[in-house]
Amino acid sequence: MSRNARSFEELFQEAERSAVHLEMRDAYAVANEADDFSTWRATGIANVDPESAYWKPWVSLVRGAVERGVLVERARIVSEPVTDYIRYEHALTVVNLASGEHVRWLPRRLASNIALPGNDFWLFDDRLVRINHFTGDGDGAAEPFEDTDNPELVRLCSTAFATVWSRGIPHADFAL
Repeated sequence: MSRNARSFEELFQEAERSAVHLEMRDAYAVANEADDFSTWRATGIANVDPESAYWKPWVSLVRGAVERGVLVERARIVSEPVTDYIRYEHALTVVNLASGEHVRWLPRRLASNIALPGNDFWLFDDRLVRINHFTGDGDGAAEPFEDTDNPELVRLCSTAFATVWSRGIPHADFAL
């Protein structure tokens, strides 16, 4: 495994066929979204403008990949009832969709017989896995990610994602 070899943007720009993401935590505490999450909890209002300064880099990155023919999918395994953070993510998902991502949700009770890796990940072109590391309370770990092209891990992640995706509920149909 190599740590921090290339930027996430480079990996995304190099993708030729697919960029898929599996999220398995019920809460994240990533520093750059803390203020927005607090505002949403207090008011129910979140920044869902894909053209805003906050979202523009992400939306541009995804739209560029989609325009090149890259399939971008995100699946989320969630406990029920969902946490406030998952409600917040659900509200923000309109931005993911506007950028060209496809998003599905899988209740955790339907994932019990799926072999899953221990961490969230991105899988690019079924050849490279970016493993995301978080602290116990959901912030990025000191070494927040590592990349690997280990065939066994690539296969595990590919199979796990495909299974979660096939069982997942499209965003438009996932009621909280």
